[in-house]
Amino acid sequence: MSITAVIPVREGSRRLKNKNIAPFAGTNLLINKINQLKCVNEIDQIVVSSDSDLMLEMAKSQNVYIHKRALEFCDEKTKTFGEVVAHICENVMGDHILWATCTAPLVFPKHYRTAIHDYYKALENGYDSLVSMEMFRRYLWDDNGPVNYELGIKHVPSQELAPLYFCTDGILLAPRQKMIEWKYFHGTNPYRFILDKRTSIDIDDGLDLACARAWVDMDESVSQIDPYCIN
Repeated sequence: MSITAVIPVREGSRRLKNKNIAPFAGTNLLINKINQLKCVNEIDQIVVSSDSDLMLEMAKSQNVYIHKRALEFCDEKTKTFGEVVAHICENVMGDHILWATCTAPLVFPKHYRTAIHDYYKALENGYDSLVSMEMFRRYLWDDNGPVNYELGIKHVPSQELAPLYFCTDGILLAPRQKMIEWKYFHGTNPYRFILDKRTSIDIDDGLDLACARAWVDMDESVSQIDPYCIN
C-alpha cells in the first residue's frame, strides 16, 4: 500500500510565466511543495515530473526522485491530458499515486495526512479515488438564466441553496494502475475530500499568487519554527 507523491510541473505556462517556481514563502512554489510532502510520513516517495532541466535540478537538490518528460508530454498539444497522466504513472513506482500540484501551496501536511487516512477508508467503502473539493453555495446562471434558484417570490437566501462542489486539484489520490487504466487521476466514484476556501486556492494567475502569499501565514496551527512539519 505504498504511496508515491507526484508533483507535475512544466516549463511553459500561458497565463503566469514560470508560475511553478514563482517566489513563495521564502523559497518557490516547487520547493515549497516538496518540503510540505516530506513532512507526511504516509508518503513513501516524492517524484517531480517535468520537461524543465531547471526544475528537475531543483528536485535533485532536495533529494527527491525525478521523471524527465519529453516535450510532447508537456506542450498541451501533442498528447491529450489523459495520455500525460498515464505516461507519468507508467514511469513511477508505488501502489497509489498522490497527485500533488505545487500551485496549491496552502494544502499543508496535515491536510495530506487526513486525506490519506480518509482515502483508505473510502476504498473500503466502495469509492475508487479521492478528490479534494470546495463546497459552495452561490447563485448561478447560464445563458438561459438562473440554474440553481428561482427569481421573484421563490428566491431563497444563499445558505439555503443546495451545495455545489468544484474540484480544487490540490489532492488527488487513486491506485496507480487505475490511473493508467482511466487515463485520468480519479475515477467516476471519488470520495469528496472537502477543503475550505483558503486551502483550496489554486494559482492560475497573478491575483491567485498574491492571495496565496497574503494567506500563507493565517493558519494559527502552523509552527513558527517549522511552517511545514506540523502534527
